[in-house]
Amino acid sequence: MAFIRTIDPRDADGPVEAMYRRQQSAWGYVPNYATVFCYRPEAMVRWGQLLAEIRRPMDARRFELVTFAAAHELRHSACTLAHGRRLQEWFGDDDIAALAAERSVEGLDDAERAMLRFARQVARDAASVTQSDVDALRAAGLSDAEVFDVAAVAAARAFFTKLLDALGVVPDAPFLELPPKLRQLLGVGREIDHRPTVSLP
Repeated sequence: MAFIRTIDPRDADGPVEAMYRRQQSAWGYVPNYATVFCYRPEAMVRWGQLLAEIRRPMDARRFELVTFAAAHELRHSACTLAHGRRLQEWFGDDDIAALAAERSVEGLDDAERAMLRFARQVARDAASVTQSDVDALRAAGLSDAEVFDVAAVAAARAFFTKLLDALGVVPDAPFLELPPKLRQLLGVGREIDHRPTVSLP
C-alpha cells in the first residue's frame, strides 16, 4: 500500500523486475517499500550501495542498535519492527521492549548506551547536537571515525524512513507474526499491512 500508484510485481519487467527480485531474495517476498521505487529502480540500487558502505566499518550489533534507535525516534514502524526483530540475535524481547522505551538494558556497554542516545538525538533534531554531545561519545570510547559512522547510520535512516512515510508505505504483513506485546511497542507509526505479500515466480 502506498499513496502513489506502483507497478505490481507480477506486471514488472526490465530494471523494475530486477530490482524487485533483488529485494525478494533478501525478504522472501517483494516488500512494500520496494514498490515505491518502481519509477526510479536505480535509486534503490544506489541507496543499497550507500547503505552497504555506511555499515561496512560498523559492528553488526552496533549497526542494528543505532538503526533501531533512529527508526524508533523517527516513528517509522517498518524499520523499527525490522531492526527490532534483528536485535533478537543479541537480546530477548523484554530487552528490546526496554530499548524502545529508552530504559536501561543489562548487557549494553557504555559505548552502546552513548550511541543510542546520540542516534536518537540525530534523528530527533540533528541541529541540537553540540560539541559536548560528541565529546560524550569520545568519553565512552568511540573514535572520531566511529562518531562519523553513528551519525551516518542515523542520518541515512532518516532519509529512508521519511521517503517511505511521505509516500504512505506500510509495514509488510509478516511483521504480524511478532509477539503482540513487542509488535505493539515497535509499531510506532503506520499500521501493519494485513494484505498477503506478493512474490515473483
